[in-house]
Amino acid sequence: MTAIEHLVTSGTFSLDGETHNVDNNVWIIGDDSEVIVIDPAHDVDAIAEAVGSRDVKAILLTHGHDDHVGVVRDFAQRVGNPTVYLNPDDYVLWDMTYENYRPDGQIAHGDTWNVGGIKLKALHTPGHSPGSTCFFVETGLPAPASAGAGRAVGPVLFSGDTLFNGGPGATGRSHSSFETIIESIRDVLFPLPEATVVLTGHGDSTSIGAESPALEDWIKRGH
Repeated sequence: MTAIEHLVTSGTFSLDGETHNVDNNVWIIGDDSEVIVIDPAHDVDAIAEAVGSRDVKAILLTHGHDDHVGVVRDFAQRVGNPTVYLNPDDYVLWDMTYENYRPDGQIAHGDTWNVGGIKLKALHTPGHSPGSTCFFVETGLPAPASAGAGRAVGPVLFSGDTLFNGGPGATGRSHSSFETIIESIRDVLFPLPEATVVLTGHGDSTSIGAESPALEDWIKRGH
């Protein structure tokens, strides 16, 4: 059966001369034979152990900040060098982490990947970063227990750092824009079904229906 597995890994995030400790959500989607890994962060050993002997069909990156991509090259090498995908609008961030290495796959809005009988669709949602991308699974999947939803089945959105439990992702750093992230959330994410479970890049999960009523409050507060 296709399912979602969830790991929390810990490390640092650095940008604009500041470094912060962070916990990242790592998502593994697939079945007993093949998986796709979204944002393998910080701990190569833990993520590789969770994957086990399964075939990693792709590594999908929601954006290029170093806490999300810092160990991607090492992880890809560990699991057989699957294609690493990133929206090229985030190369400006990626290149702050790596020299002479770029992802071998590019993401554009509407691109799809298949694993374990389900399809993930890329939704370009700039704002937190220029190339920020969410991945939407329209076909129902059992939500992981860590999402607080047990075996609830519904559409699933892997939102990266675009949409969190309680508001949009941070936009106070280089290459980000509050106005743009609001447009992305309003025009791309909030039209999704209210029952969509939102699995975030950090922190607790939420749903489209839980977050959409607060949009005007976020705009008023400015973050």
